[in-house]
Amino acid sequence: MPFDRSQPCNDLPLLPPGVELETKAVLKQAIAANRVLANLRGLAAQIPNQGVLISSIVLQEARLSSEIENIVTTDDELYRADADGDGKADPHTKEVLRYREALNHGFRALKDRPLSTNLFVEIVRIIKQSDLDVRAIPGVVLKNDAGDVVYTPPAGDAVIRDKLSNLEKFIHADDDIDPLIKMAVMHYQFEAIHPFPDGNGRTGRILNLLYLVDKGLLDIPVLFLSRYIIANKAGYYEGLRGVTEQHNWENWLLYMLRAVESTAQQTFDQVNRIRTVMEQVREKVQREAPGVYSKDLIEVIFRQPYTKIQFVVDAGIAKRQTASTYLQALAGLGVLRESKQGREKYYINDALFAELVA
Repeated sequence: MPFDRSQPCNDLPLLPPGVELETKAVLKQAIAANRVLANLRGLAAQIPNQGVLISSIVLQEARLSSEIENIVTTDDELYRADADGDGKADPHTKEVLRYREALNHGFRALKDRPLSTNLFVEIVRIIKQSDLDVRAIPGVVLKNDAGDVVYTPPAGDAVIRDKLSNLEKFIHADDDIDPLIKMAVMHYQFEAIHPFPDGNGRTGRILNLLYLVDKGLLDIPVLFLSRYIIANKAGYYEGLRGVTEQHNWENWLLYMLRAVESTAQQTFDQVNRIRTVMEQVREKVQREAPGVYSKDLIEVIFRQPYTKIQFVVDAGIAKRQTASTYLQALAGLGVLRESKQGREKYYINDALFAELVA
């Protein structure tokens, strides 16, 4: 019988899939993706303060992952709101910032407990700022831009929790499946279960990162698949439907492995560029303003594009008046750009901003 997109997919097959996952083509692509991912992990480990990566680069993934769900903000609004931290941003920008909060929550949680349904719930609740839980009410359908139903996820609390329990067992099973292949399988399954009323896509993409950290393929969550998905959106949804309707796992796995290879290389190049700019600025300040220079000060202005005097104070570098003098000196060197917006004064690292949004 042809697949009925309008009926709840309560017979979604449990994991592991009953097909050969590690085909010749898939294994070849997995080797390529693992190689580039290992390079990224090694490079990230060389950053003296990895908070520089987690703070600003992660916001790009947050913005793009949210954009897939039509939660749109600009880079400027996002980084300015991040600097302000006062909760006065527009609703879309706040939701993007919560994506990073949810990712960081999951990252910290991994130190004490495994990936689980409870953690999935915590993550989606942070993203949506509501007491969401596993769907208990039927009627959820997924539609395309034309309004046509393309998939109806499983319905019923017991059915969904059974699928999630099986997903947990698959995640933690002691098997020989390549972790990147396994990540692609679990991502499909999570999206197919679609356990929450909202926030499933973003939660699922966070789980990808957490799984790679959990398996030791990354030390910090800096692999950003959303850019690839946006650039290849049709392939993403075709891949998901191909598994659901035709059990075509190979095309889906190849898509996800190419996404890992591509985005790992992009992130590797981006981190390298940021390191280069950071080193150039360090040398310039040390040479032209030695009385201002400190390693900690350089790290502060590279933690995020918008710096405020209070950031320097909070870092324990100087008291407020001296901190202001330091930042003005950096603006005088052309390292930062002073900008007054309303009552707030920012010192903007344009070079960092350019690399983040490139």
